[in-house]
Amino acid sequence: MRRRTVTAGNLEELLQATAPAPASEQPAADPPAAAAPPRREEHGLRTEFEFELPRGYVDDDGTVHRHGTMRLATARDELRPQIDLRVKENPAYLSVVLLSQVITRLGGITDVHAGVVERMYATDVAFLQDFYRRVNSEGHTRAAVTCPHCEGAFEVDLSGGRLGES
Repeated sequence: MRRRTVTAGNLEELLQATAPAPASEQPAADPPAAAAPPRREEHGLRTEFEFELPRGYVDDDGTVHRHGTMRLATARDELRPQIDLRVKENPAYLSVVLLSQVITRLGGITDVHAGVVERMYATDVAFLQDFYRRVNSEGHTRAAVTCPHCEGAFEVDLSGGRLGES
C-alpha cells in the first residue's frame, strides 16, 4: 500500500480527482420529475434530519429561524475543516465549520455558512453539536431521559416534534 501525503495545497486537487463525474459527462438518464421534493432517503437510509433550535437564529432583518434540516456527514465533511486556516488558528472553530457544511436549511435560509453558525446563540450551537453526534454516530434523534420530578424514564425525539405529535 502506498502512502500519500496530503497538504492544504493539494487536498482540493485530490478531492476533485476522486469526485464523481459531473452530470454532463455521465450517461443520459431519464429527466427528473418536475419540482421533485428533496431526497431524504437513499436506498432505505435516512440522510436528512429535521430539527428545531431551542432559541433560534436571528438574521439581520430580525427574523427568528428555528426549524432546519441537517444531513448526514460524509468523510469529506470531516476532513475539509482540518485544512481550514480558521480551525488551525483556533481548534474550537472546527464545530462551526463542520456544522455549516451539514446544515442544509435553517428556516428560509438555504445558504448556511460559517458566518451564520458564528452568530447563533451558544445554546443552539450546543444543541446542534449534540444533534450532529446523535445522527452521525447513533443514526437516530431519540434520547433517553428521566423526569426530574417523578423519576420516570421515557424517550424524547430531539428533532423538534411538537408535544403530542407522533
